[in-house]
Amino acid sequence: MRAVNYLELVCPAGTPAALRAAIDAGADSVYCGFRDCTNARNYPGLNFDDRELAEGIEYAHARGRWVLVAINTFPRAGDLSPWRRALDAAAAAGADAVILADIGLLDYAARRHPGLRRHLSVQAAASNPLSIDFYREAFGVSRVVLPRVLAVKEVAALIARMKIEAEVFAFGSLGTMVEGRCYLSSYITGRSPSSDGVCAPAEFVSYREEGGKMVSRLGEVMTNCYAKTENAAYPTPCKSRLIARGEASYLFEEPVGLNAASILAELKAAGVTALKIEGRQRSRAYVAEVVAHFRAALDALARGEEASSAVGDLHAIAEGGKVTLSAYKKGWR
Repeated sequence: MRAVNYLELVCPAGTPAALRAAIDAGADSVYCGFRDCTNARNYPGLNFDDRELAEGIEYAHARGRWVLVAINTFPRAGDLSPWRRALDAAAAAGADAVILADIGLLDYAARRHPGLRRHLSVQAAASNPLSIDFYREAFGVSRVVLPRVLAVKEVAALIARMKIEAEVFAFGSLGTMVEGRCYLSSYITGRSPSSDGVCAPAEFVSYREEGGKMVSRLGEVMTNCYAKTENAAYPTPCKSRLIARGEASYLFEEPVGLNAASILAELKAAGVTALKIEGRQRSRAYVAEVVAHFRAALDALARGEEASSAVGDLHAIAEGGKVTLSAYKKGWR
């Protein structure tokens, strides 16, 4: 897609306005989804209908950019129609690629729309050469979005054995460290990102003052308890503070954000093709700011300059006001 050794900047577009903001701020590609259960960010007020997608693609193509359509949830048994319709609509609108996780949908896309580029979603959890080769050979996948469980050395070792492009996450919210298995929400609310495209739906969220502390709940399940001096995070199940062996801690993930700005040169040297910014549920102002910072960093890197200083300070808009390199350095080992 781009020149050799060029790091493509793939940016979130939760709305048509965010799509334009990302393109104007310097995104090489944007990714978006339809306004239904076929994508993993199926929240009220987000996403695109057929007309909006076609207009967004026209806007991007006029500026030499790509639009990738995420159809990355797993169909429920007995009803494939929403997912097939989404694939057909993305192809009709002129999408540059679709991002898929389900084997059946990959097969449908390969047979029905052979000329439409196929990317393997992080939801597929493909993290070894055998599985990635399977998707490439069986369905003609051109790119894999690698799970957020790999250290930089592991990313490099994997890419050395792959025959397709690799995309990795560079900034944004982190989920549980088992990609494609995000079912915690379904046990509490009956809805999950994996099939419904939504985690911790807002209608199940509540905050209550109890005993001088702020308690967050998802449905009837307490997810956290905050002192008056703490900021209360959104009660996603994987970022709950839970009591185990008598001690309260974040067992899965803390409410902090990923920021790989300091290791962009390492990721480039590892052979990464594209960097992904997470945040389709965030505002267009957030999108514009993060994209502009990373555009400056990647341009500096291309000139042989230090990239991390060019990206600036994004702590203020990161989740929880804190950032981490997470699995890239695997500090928990």
